[in-house]
Amino acid sequence: MTTIQIELPDATAQAARAAGLLTPQALERLLIEAIRRQQAADALLSIADRVADAGVEPMSMDDLNAERKAARADRQQQRAGRH
Repeated sequence: MTTIQIELPDATAQAARAAGLLTPQALERLLIEAIRRQQAADALLSIADRVADAGVEPMSMDDLNAERKAARADRQQQRAGRH
């Protein structure tokens, strides 16, 4: 186990304490989630670099929205088929 000491403005510390965020368990969850988001962002940026290097044209916002809607519709159909 590692012990970490941090300094926070009083108002931030009070609000965090009131919200139950200063417990070891809550801080661990917050840090794990932040690490996961950072890793996901790094992976996305890595993919973006490879796509750019491959000369793939960027998609328009309309195309992105259409792909997103199609993926959601597919997931809904798959869920409906399981019931």
